[in-house]
Amino acid sequence: MVRIAGLLYLLFATALQADCRQALALGLDVSGSVDDREYRLQLDGLAAALQNVEVRAALMAMPSAPVTLAVYEWSGPQDQHLVIDWTLIESQTSLDQLTARLFATKRMKATPSTAIGSSMVFGAALLGQQPDCWRRTLDLSGDGPSNSGPRPRDVKGSALMTQITINGLVVGVGDIKSAAPKANPLKKYYESEVIHGPASFAQEAAGFDQFQATMTRKLLRELQAVAVSQLLPAK
Repeated sequence: MVRIAGLLYLLFATALQADCRQALALGLDVSGSVDDREYRLQLDGLAAALQNVEVRAALMAMPSAPVTLAVYEWSGPQDQHLVIDWTLIESQTSLDQLTARLFATKRMKATPSTAIGSSMVFGAALLGQQPDCWRRTLDLSGDGPSNSGPRPRDVKGSALMTQITINGLVVGVGDIKSAAPKANPLKKYYESEVIHGPASFAQEAAGFDQFQATMTRKLLRELQAVAVSQLLPAK
């Protein structure tokens, strides 16, 4: 028992030396199906979700091993634009600076097609820059299936996808006030073709008006703090 406890302590101490507990790359769909209003709902919705009280608490839960975030936009096979490079969320100030940049971001010109596979490759390469994080997660938002570039199902089998998780935020066509929102087959598409890795999932928003609320739920699900108490011996 003493030896096992010692091994657990060593593993935990080693983990605490990591640069971060989670690397989270967020890819936002800016293809032709996304108009200017929907574009702002995504950027501003992500910024507001990151400042949600519960999300903020989850981000700041372990100051000794902070979360690091990167944000990019994607559309066609050659259109991936890094909006915010890797940023350690070590304080409220660093979070405020990141969200201010999201609010200030202006839309750039890009081809209108939807290349999910290319976006997955770009996001996985970004996560490859953070090898020491405990977990590495790619968070892809989109409102349509892939129609250009490599097929997502083929990309999932590549070496780049080793030891990363890909989750999806699927945006449907609906009315936030509707009592019976339309069923969205895109969620099933993401579940079968896009998401990848242990405990991966797809979260659905009925429309871009629900993007902020859905992103908030998604971030809370992804930013699960390590339960330190489970590694410590009971008193």
